[in-house]
Amino acid sequence: MTDKKPTKKSKSTSWGGVAHWYDTLLARDDTYQARVILPNILRAMAIIKGERVLDLACGQGFFTRAFFQEGADATGVDLGKQLVLIARKESPKEIKYFSHSAENLSLFEDSSFEKIAILLAIQNIEAPHKVFKECARVLKPHGKLFIVLNHPAFRIPKASAWGYDEEAKTQYRRVDSYMSESKVEIEMNPSKRDTKTTISFHRPLQYYFKTLANSGFVVARLEEWLSHRESESGPRKKAEDRARKEIPMFLFLEVLRR
Repeated sequence: MTDKKPTKKSKSTSWGGVAHWYDTLLARDDTYQARVILPNILRAMAIIKGERVLDLACGQGFFTRAFFQEGADATGVDLGKQLVLIARKESPKEIKYFSHSAENLSLFEDSSFEKIAILLAIQNIEAPHKVFKECARVLKPHGKLFIVLNHPAFRIPKASAWGYDEEAKTQYRRVDSYMSESKVEIEMNPSKRDTKTTISFHRPLQYYFKTLANSGFVVARLEEWLSHRESESGPRKKAEDRARKEIPMFLFLEVLRR
């Protein structure tokens, strides 16, 4: 999922370059998107039939189609042209998709949507303050913005990792930095040799709360979502499974336009 348009001096944060791999990945039934994010976001959003819902940085339309199936008048926006082409191909014709930056939603009028979702994408966007300002503009008064991101307290790119204490027989999460914002190049598909890269941004929790407040929002709900996975049998299975139930991988925010 995507945002900032590349320049000669900056790398792209778009996932369009791995569009077909990403589409194949989301076709599996054991992904975080399918097992953790999807059931939780549908519960949290509680979509009412006919509501206008914008899926911002929608990728290939995985969540957009789910919103449509829940009865939403669904629209998807993503900077990655290849992802949008796949989304259009795999979705009902009633869903509208646009290849466009999330930082400038000039293609929509003020108060166009009741709800907006930004799912597993804000950490790949360089200027969230611009995105939130635009979300506030295109949301109806008292409309809702729903954000899911890699948990900023426990998943800091190249500054956090799982560790194991042999003496205590305990799995733990090591965090090397948190308060400092960072911009890190990461591999999109680490299992593939010479894979394409994207940029991931880390910001502490206070950044999101302050930036949302400055954009005219108030945070109404916060949830922390756990991994669904379990380890295979082995000497560390108990510790690893316990750690997954104690250390959340995803942060969810429900935000209201004032």
